[in-house]
Amino acid sequence: MDTVLKPLYYAVSWIIVQFHSFFSLIFDKNSGWAWGLSIVSLVVLIRICLIPLFVKQIKATRNMQALQPKMKAIQERYKSDRQRQSEEMMKLYKETGTNPLSSCLPILAQSPFFISLYQVLNHIAQGKTVGVINHDLLASAREAHIFGAPLSVKFLDSAAKIEKLGSTVTDVRVVTVVMIVLMSLSQFYTQRQLMTKNVDLTVKTPFMQQQKMLMYIFPIMFAVFGINFPVGVLVYWLTTNVWTMGQQMFIIRRNPTPGSLAYQQRQERLRAKGKLKEDPAEVEAKQAAEAARAARQQPKRQTKAKRTAAPAAGQPQAGRPQARTKASSGNGAQEQAEDAKPKQGGGSSRGAKSGQRKGGPQRPKHQSSKK
Repeated sequence: MDTVLKPLYYAVSWIIVQFHSFFSLIFDKNSGWAWGLSIVSLVVLIRICLIPLFVKQIKATRNMQALQPKMKAIQERYKSDRQRQSEEMMKLYKETGTNPLSSCLPILAQSPFFISLYQVLNHIAQGKTVGVINHDLLASAREAHIFGAPLSVKFLDSAAKIEKLGSTVTDVRVVTVVMIVLMSLSQFYTQRQLMTKNVDLTVKTPFMQQQKMLMYIFPIMFAVFGINFPVGVLVYWLTTNVWTMGQQMFIIRRNPTPGSLAYQQRQERLRAKGKLKEDPAEVEAKQAAEAARAARQQPKRQTKAKRTAAPAAGQPQAGRPQARTKASSGNGAQEQAEDAKPKQGGGSSRGAKSGQRKGGPQRPKHQSSKK
């Protein structure tokens, strides 16, 4: 591997030395600030060079979002056949020229530089010259400390080795643990931000599953393998994580994926500022819907007493005779008065109608028991 990556050793070490020469004008040349900021500057330079790959990554993400309806149709059609579903998905990727792994391109492109920096710092820890770093620069780099931890030591290094470089085991382990935690949290937040704000979560695709898997795998990888990284490499990886997080936040806010939550939030911001030019047909449809909603009368709320009293006032309740109106009650009183008057030639109505039920059939007479 050293033979293959040897040109990169020279490139990485040369870049670090150039930045170190610049920061030595501001800080002590043997300080951790001069060497640490040189590593940070190396990250910034590499990430600027990787911007075209990042743009390609964004385009691939847009293509994946455009294919969401077709992916959903394939899922519904072959939901009982996973193998056929995967085959149709791969066929769709091939026809549209979309690569689901394009989101990993920036990480893959950084890997050679990451390995080269690791080897450069490993040579410094072992007291060996590498690339353009000569004996004088080697001695200066070995004396550089970041918060009390030498750039070239690891979490698992022995106390004798750490003390030889002018530090303690406690300082080294505290610094490395804090940096590993920050690396894991920044990576997790970056992936979670992508999953929750910049994609359409209504459709589950292999791309979504891949992103969800990376959201949990990368923080675990940093936590497990970070103890084997020199402090200088941890500085490199933490810097690149912070750069990625900030770059992604900028893209999501300025140019979010259509249909995502971030896209809706951006539309609301532009609408509030009056900068969003909407389709006249959509505006007219919204106004019509709002007018219809305003014209629709909502039923008034009634208390429980009014709801129970309403049937008694409007309808007769079961088991009770219907109340008479004033007119009918008046006529009934007149009829009763006329019935109370004695009729001509016949005595009282009770005597004339004796033995009979008013308004009904006559009661049959019982035969006398005497004959």
